[in-house]
Amino acid sequence: MSSDGSFADKNFCYLISCFRARVKRYIQVEPVLDYLTFLSPEVKEHIQRTAATTGDIQAADLLLDTLERGNWPLGWARMFVEALRQAGNPLAARYVNPELTDLPSPSFENAHDECLQLLNLLQPTLVDKLLVADVLDKCVEEKLLTIEDRNRVSAAENNGNEAGVRELLKRIVQKENWFSTFLTILRQTGNDELARELTGTDCCEGNTESENLSQEDGLEVKEPLLLATDQPNLEVLDIENSSLESSFADSSIVSDDENVAQRASPEPELNLRPYQLEVAQPALEGKNIIICLPTGSGKTRVAVYIAKDHLDKKKASEPGKVMVLVNKVPLVEQLFRKEFKPFLKKWYHVTRLSGDTQLKITFPEVVKSHDVIISTAQILENSLLNSEEGEDDGIELSDFSLIIIDECHHTNKEAVYNNIMRRYLKQKLKNNKLKKENKPVIPLPQIVGLTASPGVGGAKKQAKAEEHILKICANLDAVTIKTVKQNINLLKEQIKEPCKKFVIADDTKKDPFKDKLLEIMTKIQTFCQINPMSDFGTQPYEQWLIQMEKKAAKEGNRKDRVCAEHLRKYNEALQINDTIRMIDAYNHLETFYNDEKEKKFAVLLGDDSDESGDNGDDDAGDRKAPLKLHETDDFLISLFLGNKKKLKKLAQNPEHENEKLIKLRNTIMEQYSRTEGSARGIIFTKTRQSAYALSQWIIENEKFSEVGVKAHHLIGAGHSSEFKPMTQNEQKEVISKFRTGKINLLIATTVAEEGLDIKECNIVIRYGLVTNEIAMVQARGRARADESTYVLVAQSGSGVVERETVNDFREKMMYKAIDRVQNMKPEEYAHKILELQMQSIMEKKMKTKRSIAKQFKDKPSLINFLCKNCGVPACSGEDIHVIEKMHHVNMTPEFKKLYLVRGNKALQTMCVDYQTNGEIICNKCGQAWGTMMVHKGLDLPCLKIKNFVVVFQNNLPKKQYKKWVELPITFPDLNYSEYCLFSDED
Repeated sequence: MSSDGSFADKNFCYLISCFRARVKRYIQVEPVLDYLTFLSPEVKEHIQRTAATTGDIQAADLLLDTLERGNWPLGWARMFVEALRQAGNPLAARYVNPELTDLPSPSFENAHDECLQLLNLLQPTLVDKLLVADVLDKCVEEKLLTIEDRNRVSAAENNGNEAGVRELLKRIVQKENWFSTFLTILRQTGNDELARELTGTDCCEGNTESENLSQEDGLEVKEPLLLATDQPNLEVLDIENSSLESSFADSSIVSDDENVAQRASPEPELNLRPYQLEVAQPALEGKNIIICLPTGSGKTRVAVYIAKDHLDKKKASEPGKVMVLVNKVPLVEQLFRKEFKPFLKKWYHVTRLSGDTQLKITFPEVVKSHDVIISTAQILENSLLNSEEGEDDGIELSDFSLIIIDECHHTNKEAVYNNIMRRYLKQKLKNNKLKKENKPVIPLPQIVGLTASPGVGGAKKQAKAEEHILKICANLDAVTIKTVKQNINLLKEQIKEPCKKFVIADDTKKDPFKDKLLEIMTKIQTFCQINPMSDFGTQPYEQWLIQMEKKAAKEGNRKDRVCAEHLRKYNEALQINDTIRMIDAYNHLETFYNDEKEKKFAVLLGDDSDESGDNGDDDAGDRKAPLKLHETDDFLISLFLGNKKKLKKLAQNPEHENEKLIKLRNTIMEQYSRTEGSARGIIFTKTRQSAYALSQWIIENEKFSEVGVKAHHLIGAGHSSEFKPMTQNEQKEVISKFRTGKINLLIATTVAEEGLDIKECNIVIRYGLVTNEIAMVQARGRARADESTYVLVAQSGSGVVERETVNDFREKMMYKAIDRVQNMKPEEYAHKILELQMQSIMEKKMKTKRSIAKQFKDKPSLINFLCKNCGVPACSGEDIHVIEKMHHVNMTPEFKKLYLVRGNKALQTMCVDYQTNGEIICNKCGQAWGTMMVHKGLDLPCLKIKNFVVVFQNNLPKKQYKKWVELPITFPDLNYSEYCLFSDED
């Protein structure tokens, strides 16, 4: 073809007229516009506005119209084709290339259309089953998505996984060879079942005759197949596409029932091993039981089997209803996708609910329309409370015929599981009374609890251990707790016990950084004239400081209160230094003092911005102005600044590296060198900060990458710590990468101990972390690969080894206690259970009475709040209003005059209908009081009670509270409309 520019431009217009219907489907308009420099900003803005309001296809149509009709500079057509390629639209570029050298053939178009039609048919299945986090990175890596595509998919995922999947599918079909590439990605990320559903064959069988593969212009297409849907009954799909009809004609799929069965996606078989059937037997007979099986032995599969058996038997009379309760949000998705949905979808409707789920219908409506509901326990608890209060969206326990409780050892004290089960026990006692009176009873569901270790509840004697097991059984109204007896050898073959090792670090090594911290802490103690009995860096010392801080706040002793607060930061630095690197401990202190300076200067300068701090290393820049600080603040800040350079120099000296880190490094290197990169491991550590710091330490050390270590941290999603939490999506993404091997070493807090679907590991390391026997059993159960190792890394003299030994003893005590409970005489067992159930109900009644008495005794107007730092009166209790039963706000004009707003990026979090976008601080001393919250368009100061001292007007002593729920006062709900009338906001 001629290279003449005008000729090419004319060819372009001809190609648009021929292929417009196809081209506009394959263009993502906004990134393309970035490369079209010959278009004016006004034209681009008009097209972008169309994309935002009516979508990409209409915007692409407008763009093509604009290009066809406009008078553009020579060579504009080639520029457009290149823009398409650069923006990740290669298929569109092939159609409009004015050189006419790369047009797709009719066979390519036919194959592409068939794949697109098949994807459209199966989109509901993909939306329901595919996890965006599993495939997103791989799609970018394989050039199936551009970086902009990835960002758009991630943004859509914020509205739920389903929205993310729809956006991902919409974008991949605009790429060349998308079908075969997408199949490969599904297989590589562990989504083999979805790959099979898209092809109708087992992807592990290779290229058999039944696969009917064809290669046309680089597009791999499998013959479209009829697939089983998520509905209980398989329906024949009416396919209108003519090319698909011709493909179906030869195979006679629609008319031949036998072929339908053969070609449909195979359902996984639900079979149990003999040891699983053994523990399930009483539940299959309709009895309430606790199933106790080790981690990795298939407890959840047993629960699925019991649920199906229960629903099958219920068909003969009235339909059954199964509720599966979990105690963590990620477990909802995990149980739904990995267990209940795959095995039950053919016969029953299965759904899941959690705090992350966005529903357009109420919980009772969900329950009515589904056979199996997997949910966090709190959702059920909330609905039961609604029912008690007479609200429409309430539910009763009698609405279910079976409740399965995962990790049921949490059914104790005031845990949400126990709140639910107390209702069950109360109704059971009422039913017993109704039976005696020959009155109809309220039906109650069967209860099945699952646990790997019920523990002993801190028991030191065998009798107390037995009492703990009996309490768990009583709380779940279980007739027995089942463990494997007859098939124990089969269980041992399935669950391989890891080799246990202790790696002890020497505590005699010199630590000048620690010595310097101790020297500073001694000076602070001398300044405020205190002399505690506990040693620096210990938990008892921290507890003593907390009590001292509370006492000083009540007495208005600012000097002692502030010194105690600063000593706690140094104590935390000592603990960090003992666990991770010296530089991490130093950074912890530096961050605290930078924040302190920022707050003090904001107050003294009357500045509500966050720009007054100085993060540099130069001490000269640390004091911006000769401002007059309080004597205590001046002493403490000057003390740190005077030692800052020395501390940093010591922290950066590798000669004094933490001995425990050396032992940890050697342990990791030994394991990963031995397994030549195929190892998987988890390191359990105490705090979020240590998990993050350890992962950074490993990532920054090249020696680890040389032996194939790919590390990442995994921490909780709650906001109970000062350290930034992980979101649920971030957790899912990390676990997904760990499952596929992109990450092979997790550094986790206790969030990874229970329940989460984490692949079996070659090595599990507890890094100076020992809690109870339940956690030990759960963590050790992660090391279930062949020839796996369970390692405890600890400092000599820390007491960690001794506590682990105690846990070993308690584990043996637990199994002995379970055995004795199992062998109790039925009459004795029933008597003990009833006694413990009555005790639990009466204890709850007494607590409720005391709580109600306090609420009626004290009124909001009888209390006042003082700043815990400087003691300035902040507000009265009658000024406090509550939003959504948890956010305590003060909207009075008088209160506005008492605080400043300071920007805080860590607080800029978006929620359903409110957001936090700043920190409010006392304008006298800089003490944090809470956060500035935007609720339904109004800026409201949201207070944290831990930042105040509460003063009672009826001569009760002053008190400090950690949480609002601890304060026995009921505050009125915020009347949004009433406040708007009196608000001075626009």
